[in-house]
Amino acid sequence: MPSASPAQRATAAFQAAFHTDPAFTARAPGRVNLLGEHVDYNAGWVLPAAIDRAAYVAAGPAAEDGLVEIVAPDLGAQVSFRLADLHNKLDSLGAELPRWAWYPAGVAWALAEQGLAVTGLRAVLASDVPVGAGLSSSAAVEVAFATAWQHLGGWRLPALEMARLCQRAENQYVGVNSGLMDQFASACGQAGRLLRLDCRTLAWQAVPLPPGVSIVVADTTLRRELGQSAYNQRRAECEEAVRGLRAALHDESIQALRDVSPADFNAHAAALEPVVARRARHVVEECARTEAAVGLLQAGRVADFGALMNACHASLRDLYEVSGPELDAMASAAQALPGCYGARLTGAGFGGCTVNLVASEAVAAFVPALAAAYHGATGLTAEIYVCQAAAGAGLLPPTE
Repeated sequence: MPSASPAQRATAAFQAAFHTDPAFTARAPGRVNLLGEHVDYNAGWVLPAAIDRAAYVAAGPAAEDGLVEIVAPDLGAQVSFRLADLHNKLDSLGAELPRWAWYPAGVAWALAEQGLAVTGLRAVLASDVPVGAGLSSSAAVEVAFATAWQHLGGWRLPALEMARLCQRAENQYVGVNSGLMDQFASACGQAGRLLRLDCRTLAWQAVPLPPGVSIVVADTTLRRELGQSAYNQRRAECEEAVRGLRAALHDESIQALRDVSPADFNAHAAALEPVVARRARHVVEECARTEAAVGLLQAGRVADFGALMNACHASLRDLYEVSGPELDAMASAAQALPGCYGARLTGAGFGGCTVNLVASEAVAAFVPALAAAYHGATGLTAEIYVCQAAAGAGLLPPTE
């Protein structure tokens, strides 16, 4: 008998907790980034897709004005808080909100700060986006709750603006200095398409995936995420590179590494400390790879696009130094298998997942072969998902 979907689990848990049916269920997907890694905070270009794994919020009106009650069966947890106490991060009994609840509470705070109507609600959160895998489980939760509050409040925001408010919640309320890509992909995703986002201008376009191609996400199951100190160090090194290259090129218009061409970088890389030069080289060349990617996809040149993914992984491993033995084993095993166009780590690094672009006809053989090769190399058991590029956030039809 097939197991219940997260939407079904959310509905059942809502009925058990609140003794009534939810009024609706909001859904927001996770995302995988195919190209453009560690360039969002360098004002570059990224190429994510929303995936068909999502956070689901079964919801209904509050028991009393201003009260938010959330049950999270996946966590074995529940919480209630009052909208009036959002600034204090307190629950309804005056205790500190648990960390997981900061994400929905932060969304309520950001929406209210924008002057939007935010009402109390009852909600159950369930998800099949793995936590800590680099697939943006937190952004999916944020956008799902924003979608729920939008429906209850009777207002409507453009998807990109919704993403920006969810990013503000994560930056200013939760305290994680993330870029916009995760929330953007969750809110703006399109079925069968990648999304090319300019992280400076926020201009974006949807790029169809060529036919006969599948996205396979391979989870190393390692959760040694990029620590805040390492992340901050990479950002500081990029900022140092900008200052050095601006001086070397005598060009005050250089505000981020996206503003430096590979040719200019190569001519002046010696002006930088060696470690800083390695970090900057990754970003400059990754921006160039992502700029080239759309034309390759539009021309159906999947093998050439896959070669860019392979080059990205090597760059993240050797120049940006955010890979690790397990990620390298997963990527190299995939790259050697028939039907794999390209494979690389996706997300911050040091753990989590690889993303693999695979010929659809080869997927059935690719998945067990990759699992076996990874286990042979590491002794670990991978979790592998065949994903579709999915639509962004919205409400489920009433029958689901």
